[in-house]
Amino acid sequence: MSDKNIKVLGVSPFPAESPSTRYRLLQYREPLQLRNIEIIDRPFLEPSEYRRYFEHPDLFTRLHTIPKPVLRRFSDVISSAKADVVFVQREALPFGPGFFEFLYRAVSRTPMVLDIDDAIYIPYEAGRYGRIGSFLKFYGKSNRLIRTAHTVVCGGNFLADYVESKGGRAVVIPTIVDKTVFTPSERRSSLPVLGWIGTPSSFSYLKAIFPALARLSEKHRFILRLRGTGEGNIAISDVEIDNRPWSFEKEVEDFRSLDIGLYPLVENEHQSVEFIQGKSGFKAIQYMALGIPYVVSPMGVTASIGVAGRTHFEARTNDEWVEALDLLLTDRVRRLEMGERGREHFLANYDLDHWAGELAKILKQAAVGHRS
Repeated sequence: MSDKNIKVLGVSPFPAESPSTRYRLLQYREPLQLRNIEIIDRPFLEPSEYRRYFEHPDLFTRLHTIPKPVLRRFSDVISSAKADVVFVQREALPFGPGFFEFLYRAVSRTPMVLDIDDAIYIPYEAGRYGRIGSFLKFYGKSNRLIRTAHTVVCGGNFLADYVESKGGRAVVIPTIVDKTVFTPSERRSSLPVLGWIGTPSSFSYLKAIFPALARLSEKHRFILRLRGTGEGNIAISDVEIDNRPWSFEKEVEDFRSLDIGLYPLVENEHQSVEFIQGKSGFKAIQYMALGIPYVVSPMGVTASIGVAGRTHFEARTNDEWVEALDLLLTDRVRRLEMGERGREHFLANYDLDHWAGELAKILKQAAVGHRS
């Protein structure tokens, strides 16, 4: 099959507002186009539906959003017959069994490439809906998708090992950012800014180090900048907190405003150690891209991203968090140098064009023979 006119149906549960869709699918459209591969984007939820789905916490409103996107998914089955590869980012629907993934394969015989950047195969009790939410997720479908996929693109080695243990073919492609978009900026704040930008589901990790931040405030004045917590009033003794909703338009600007990045990963009642180990370490790569020194819990892939002591510090206990952050807050020159080394490490290891080339190889391999 010629490299020309390779069409990839890009299936994802959410639109560009979701980090997984944005950074593991959509940002590859242009570099793949240069390699004669066209991505046809098909999210389950459109942007307006996505906002309605997540802004309304009651289950009834969410379910009311579903019928129209489900009907669109049936039209995607027809589109899959015209594609050379179906690229499924996580899952076709954010709930239920892998029904549409089965239809793509059964109706069109189009090879599927599955992309996973979290341990989505591990059941956990969804915080908002508890066991009902967990039941609707159908976690077992991930193993079936792994077995039927031509290749599984994984965010890290932990996920790749799991995929291979289930008989799948795994290739690691880290979750990265574009070096021309995530560029460092000069820090101008009068007080150092410690920051965390994430989602409500991961905010519990940050809460675990609140005692360390309270102890730190006894010695240092700093601003704690939070985005995407999903909570209103957050208070830590003697800490000035800037807590606002996450903004799609202001994401890079919010990251740039930080002097020190926080990346705690701590087991909690909803998420196990195994689930945390499956994370792709994306926040660490974002920090390094912007030249921001950071402190991280070395779990799973985060223990192999960057160079501890050179691009960031590691911390396992609250005492270690206090010690690491105290060093960075005390020595401005050191944190600037650490940030510069982080940017250098990012440029050397996480170039978008390089990884687009790796993804292109996978898609071309999957497409070979499909039209012959």
